[in-house]
Amino acid sequence: MGKKLLFIYNPHSGRGMIKVHLSDIIETMVRAGYEVTVYPTQHPKDAEQKAAEYGSSFDRIVVSGGDGTLDEVVSGLMPLDKKCLVGYIPAGSTNDYASSLGLESDMLKAADTAVNGTPTPVDIGMFGSTYFVYVAAFGIFTETSYTTSQQLKNVLGHVAYVLSAFKQLKDIPSYQMQVEYDGNVLYDEFIYGMVTNTVSVGGMKGLISGEVDLNDGLFEVTLIKMPKNPLDLSQIVSSLTGLDTVTDMVTSFQTSDVKFSSVESVPWTLDGEYGGKPTEVEVKALHGAISIVS
Repeated sequence: MGKKLLFIYNPHSGRGMIKVHLSDIIETMVRAGYEVTVYPTQHPKDAEQKAAEYGSSFDRIVVSGGDGTLDEVVSGLMPLDKKCLVGYIPAGSTNDYASSLGLESDMLKAADTAVNGTPTPVDIGMFGSTYFVYVAAFGIFTETSYTTSQQLKNVLGHVAYVLSAFKQLKDIPSYQMQVEYDGNVLYDEFIYGMVTNTVSVGGMKGLISGEVDLNDGLFEVTLIKMPKNPLDLSQIVSSLTGLDTVTDMVTSFQTSDVKFSSVESVPWTLDGEYGGKPTEVEVKALHGAISIVS
């Protein structure tokens, strides 16, 4: 019996360009010796459901879509005792995680890598009882990723996130939070926070300080305090753009386990999708939990 591959793709990601290359992509998989089952997603969380239901029955799942579609597949696989290899053909508007993996933006080259590349273990995030692949974030701009329409994302790419984000600048939300990690306790008013395992967020590099290793058991945490005056705001911008990294307005550290607590509910986004509004959540890095072909 030949090797079995489940190909899950989001037909609406990235202007729907997958449809143009679909036949060639499937042919690449067949030539690599796979018996291919093809499934176009029908609704949100569909990829997660299919991965959870069939993930143990296939040798490999190849997913095509944005990072959110990859998140769904990984989330579906994580509870399984037997986790198949994952290949990724990026087709979204920004594809942050694909850049971190060093994957080609050319779909046919990415398809070849997905079936002929090298499996690489990567850390996966656990957010309470759910999972994420590369970023869990709260605060300013985070709603942008899941409230921006798919049509606008398709037309403008990651510029759409920026345009939508500017709408929030009139009234910057902030949260009094306690952050605990590795015996340390921080308490402050934050406008933004993210736990990441990626070299870029929203298509922008430089937001994350230090070296990023996708399989070191550590995530990078960035916290931005509430600016009290124009000078504070200027320091934040300078820090995030790399012009000046010395400021107490931005805190960065690495950890495998961090806990966030707040009196009020805090909206989070996980890999660009809505992640709930907990008052307390623990975020852990699950070392080498999934192998992605790159």
